[in-house]
Amino acid sequence: MTLTAAQHLADHIGRHRTALDQLEQLGPALEAAAQACVRALRGGGKLLTCGNGGSAADAQHLAAELTGRYRRERRPLPAVALTTDSSALTCIGNDYAFEEVFARQAQALTQPGDVLIGITTSGNSPNIIRALQAARARGAVTVALTGALTGGRGGAAAGHADITLNVPSDRTAHIQEMHILLIHVLCETIDDAFAEADPA
Repeated sequence: MTLTAAQHLADHIGRHRTALDQLEQLGPALEAAAQACVRALRGGGKLLTCGNGGSAADAQHLAAELTGRYRRERRPLPAVALTTDSSALTCIGNDYAFEEVFARQAQALTQPGDVLIGITTSGNSPNIIRALQAARARGAVTVALTGALTGGRGGAAAGHADITLNVPSDRTAHIQEMHILLIHVLCETIDDAFAEADPA
């Protein structure tokens, strides 16, 4: 049966609402992630982000909101999306493997006290797992944004993250929608911390 656009919209809103209703259970983990980011930035560290496809766009969105601003005036904050340097990505992918495109950058750029946020809807993207491993080995706090595509608790990435935000949905689109909401809450919490500390 072919659905109309209006029927698709109603179905999508219903599934989106179901995912949203379950998101509140991630409150404690989100608070931990936000405080880890604030501590890193206050301590002179930085945030690094990575993801594939739509999650790459989300990683770049997060970094841009910090170097620019999300909502409140504050000083620019150091954040780097590991998805943006096409020369690094193609060099590492060609000379090593696609699984290493973020890990090599994390090894080069991560310092103790930094935070690396890896975004993977399945929780099983090999290059995100390798990035989490590399950042953790360098002394960074690792955060995974994942989903329940396979009915699990964040996939293999959860085992390499200090904090996991596992969206309880088995649909990629709704996981991505919840990821951007979580990212916005992270940004707002960070904005508040630094706007109050560094009034414009």
